[in-house]
Amino acid sequence: FSIEDENHLSLVDVHCWLICFLAFCFCVPRRMGNIQSNVIKYGKNYSRIEDSLRMKSYLDHKMKVANHNQRYYEGKETFRIGVNKFSDMFPHERQHMNGIKFDTKTTVNNAVTFIPPHEDVQIPKSIDWRKSGAVTEVKNQGDCGSCWAFSVTGSLEGQHFRKTGKLVSLSEQNLVDCVSVGGIRFDCDGGDMADTFDYIKNNGGIDTEKSYPYNATTGTCHFSKQNVGATDKGHVEIKKFSEDDLLKAVATVGPVSVAIEATDLFQLYGDGVFYDPSCDSMNDRALNHAVLVVGYGTTTKSGIDYWLVKNSWGPNWGMNGYIMMSRNNGNNCGIATMASYPLV
Repeated sequence: FSIEDENHLSLVDVHCWLICFLAFCFCVPRRMGNIQSNVIKYGKNYSRIEDSLRMKSYLDHKMKVANHNQRYYEGKETFRIGVNKFSDMFPHERQHMNGIKFDTKTTVNNAVTFIPPHEDVQIPKSIDWRKSGAVTEVKNQGDCGSCWAFSVTGSLEGQHFRKTGKLVSLSEQNLVDCVSVGGIRFDCDGGDMADTFDYIKNNGGIDTEKSYPYNATTGTCHFSKQNVGATDKGHVEIKKFSEDDLLKAVATVGPVSVAIEATDLFQLYGDGVFYDPSCDSMNDRALNHAVLVVGYGTTTKSGIDYWLVKNSWGPNWGMNGYIMMSRNNGNNCGIATMASYPLV
């Protein structure tokens, strides 16, 4: 059976699996279930000993999925979660998929602050910049904490499109290999979006994805001015904690880079409007993952306000690589805490 099939198993099924595992009942072949699905779908490969350890992690997550989704069907949750590529990962592996660095900013005094449009300006009730052609395909950062780079390229791709009418996929690998701020390397162990926008300004641009393809490792810088796909003139920062200003920026400017607290539930997200009360939503030090806000709206059936967010974990995660995150709900998971976009 497939991972998708497993997401619909009942609590009884999960208990049976767990009892069988704890009793060391080897009634299921080693490559069955999630291990087999991971090998085929996500290109993973484990030893026999590692399989048993990962099966325990998988079963723990399977129980969490069953319990949470039962609450969803009872109307107690607004989103579903599912078994995915994170389900058999160890905690340190899941943490490595995030990547925000603090105390790196060298341009705070020169930062431009977003000025909301005049109150007479009509702000649409919903917007989706994908429909305007301002958003590239969903990308995959792989086993590298380079989410910051994907957030940066996504916002700059949008601004470049709005200025030129051309959607150009930009090189995250260029950033992972080359960005260094104040002696701090931005790489597979994290980075900062605002400082990266300023790096692009000072560097004279960023190469195209086609000329400088992504490989999910930190290597030697091979930036070439002949292959520049876009440039910027610095960045604009949006008022901290203000979802209202973030909405106005997304509505009038385009896709915006943001940092969030990506919890275990976030990693297991399936569909619906994500809300996690465990997030420390007003603590910027809790932020650990960078994403891109490409729109907002309100669900038709339940009337829940949401942010439309592009992630960098591939199209098999969430809703084809996207997530709807709760809006106007206490800055949940810090989505409006560290928001910025490039000046072009």
